[in-house]
Amino acid sequence: MPSAADLAVSTLGPCRIDSPLKPLIASRQTSTHYVAEDDRVLFHDTVRLAAGTGLPIDDLPGFEPAGPRRSIFFDPAKTRVGIVTCGGLCPGLNDVIRGLVMELSHHYGVQRIHGFRNGYQGFIPRYGHDVLDLTTEGVSDIDEDGGTILGTSRGGQDAHEIVDCLERMNVNALFVIGGDGSIRGAMRIAEVVAERGHKIAVVGIPKTIDNDIPYIDQSFGFQTAFGEAAKSIRAAHVEAKASPNGIGLVKLMGRHSGFIACYAGLAEPNANYVLIPEVAFALDGPEGFLAHILDRVRRKGHAVIVAAEGAGQDLIQAGGAGMDASGNAKLADIGLYLRQRIADHFDAAGVECNLKYIDPSYAIRSVAANPYDSVYCLRLAQNAVHAAMAGRTEMVVGRWHGRYVHIPMPLAVSHRNQVAVDGDLWLAVLEATGQPRTFR
Repeated sequence: MPSAADLAVSTLGPCRIDSPLKPLIASRQTSTHYVAEDDRVLFHDTVRLAAGTGLPIDDLPGFEPAGPRRSIFFDPAKTRVGIVTCGGLCPGLNDVIRGLVMELSHHYGVQRIHGFRNGYQGFIPRYGHDVLDLTTEGVSDIDEDGGTILGTSRGGQDAHEIVDCLERMNVNALFVIGGDGSIRGAMRIAEVVAERGHKIAVVGIPKTIDNDIPYIDQSFGFQTAFGEAAKSIRAAHVEAKASPNGIGLVKLMGRHSGFIACYAGLAEPNANYVLIPEVAFALDGPEGFLAHILDRVRRKGHAVIVAAEGAGQDLIQAGGAGMDASGNAKLADIGLYLRQRIADHFDAAGVECNLKYIDPSYAIRSVAANPYDSVYCLRLAQNAVHAAMAGRTEMVVGRWHGRYVHIPMPLAVSHRNQVAVDGDLWLAVLEATGQPRTFR
């Protein structure tokens, strides 16, 4: 459990400027639908968990609430802002960019907003990327498209060179839209800024299609992603039923966390097996996965398998090799491996097998956000702007137990959010698929 100190958000200094939004919130107090800026959002949401800390209510750990402040740190008329998108594509990136620009321009009156192209490379002169001036007219309809108008890249760049660029351009606030590696990069930028004694707010909007950043209810784009993934499961089911002993095998995103596979499997309940990185499984033996699927196909005539890309890596002897540009270990292809092992097992048993393999990963990453995620992206962007204008730094915005909060960057990268094998989500998957608790 994080301590109160772990949840404390860094600030650039006292807020002495009246916010343009002050008239909208001057009389508001905490309610079911709103959290006052001097309140906290408790870390624990059950009586038993809170009581287990042994702390009085005033000392219970809690997050700083997100939202507009009555007073702000930066003078909007003199504020210059930078926005960058980093890492892999995810539904909603353009929605976040649009939300940031609209909030900064319309509600705070900030008119100098720069988009840095192709991730952290965009700050480094030797890459030769130009800087895009972002206006409300220029971003008005970008939410209709997937991807990011700023481009993106993987891999870290030297934080000193990035801060050099921020200094040259007199940027006061930098918004980083990215995942674990990007947030770590943003932490280093904030560190260099502090070392040089500058007042530059560094605020993150966490992006991870795998939903693996901790202390947020869900990452943006996740709902769109598992909704699109469910369409592939539906197609796999149609294909499987159309052939004798048909098997549909769908590989989905999820390097270390199986949330997309779980939610997509629940959204399309014709999935008979869901394999995720958090739950080890055996292929061989009388109670292994191969024996189980052979038995099911003999009895039912078809089967649908959903496998997260990080599932079963321990089973593939060749394993992954090397690291990608973001420092992530490369994974072996569990989808192709399962396809071959299933085909071999059925062939050895003398049973016909018609297997269709579907990998929709890149098609899912590139789609535009659905209406739910569009709203979520907008609200994250609005809250990120409120935080930066109030001088918050080295933090990300997120939603915790339904409330929008400020999360210190060190906490957001402290570990990886994963499916709890003893939690209600995995239990729901086991109930929906009917698969055994383990294959051993």
